[in-house]
Amino acid sequence: MAKVLVFAEHFDGALKKSNLSVFTFASQVAEGGEVHALLAGSGVKGLAEGLNKYGLAGVHVADDGKLEGYLAETYANLVVKVANEIGADAVACAASTTGKDLMPRVAAKLEAGMISDCLGLEDGLFLTPMWAGNVIGHVEVSTPKKVFTVRTTEFDAAAEGGAGAVSDVAVDVEAGVDKNFVEFQKTESDRPDLTEAAVVVSGGRGLKGEDGFKMIESLADLFNAAIGATRSAVDAGWVPNDLQVGQTGKIVAPDLYFAIGLSGAIQHLAGMKGSKTIVTINKDPEAPICAVSDYYVVADAFKAVPELVEEIKKVKS
Repeated sequence: MAKVLVFAEHFDGALKKSNLSVFTFASQVAEGGEVHALLAGSGVKGLAEGLNKYGLAGVHVADDGKLEGYLAETYANLVVKVANEIGADAVACAASTTGKDLMPRVAAKLEAGMISDCLGLEDGLFLTPMWAGNVIGHVEVSTPKKVFTVRTTEFDAAAEGGAGAVSDVAVDVEAGVDKNFVEFQKTESDRPDLTEAAVVVSGGRGLKGEDGFKMIESLADLFNAAIGATRSAVDAGWVPNDLQVGQTGKIVAPDLYFAIGLSGAIQHLAGMKGSKTIVTINKDPEAPICAVSDYYVVADAFKAVPELVEEIKKVKS
């Protein structure tokens, strides 16, 4: 049995759904031991109740004005402090932008072995993707303490269970830190977060420019969907880089994924092939994405998408 500390993420006053998948992973690592959560930030104490209903042994709340702006250096010190105080054998966080930034620092401070993008456990070994997911490594971590970032698309959300104790954590973020938070420039959008949306509509080079992405917005509007993009579309400047799906972008696994005008390069497939249902519109009948698609429409996207939108509107009306 082990004791696992999960760094719980939140944004804009709400907990991220990805936390629940990390709890599932942490329970597997704990093997009947304890799973704890650390909730950190400014004005976050009210979110503790949302965490404390998933069978956790405890929720540790660091609520302090000094934590209003995220800095990896300050948060890493906090995570290490709590991990040591509770005697955690492992620390885990979602393989998000924050997790990828924070957990390596935590691992260094704990002198712990680390697994990035962990996909699961098998016979005591931890699974991690290599070569854009074409190879799955089975890795043993020999250090006494372990640190993980978790690919949450591979784990079911934790079910509600008992409630543990909620405790306050004293915050001392100055120790060993010589940086100050200046500002956070938030990207405003009426659409759901790409990594948490139930439906994602993604476009690629076949959309030919910004106007092509405006076209697929009409399809996304029908499902309250997030917009995604390939790296080539991002590099071309057609859409901002926070919409990139793939190995070097965001990993998504929505209930429904529309792939419009994209061929399915291996790097893109690594970020979306876990989607429940994949619908593709592409002129090339032999594009690589065909291999992972549930429905494949061989057609010009500029003709097929407007027709699809009209037919869906008829069904909805």
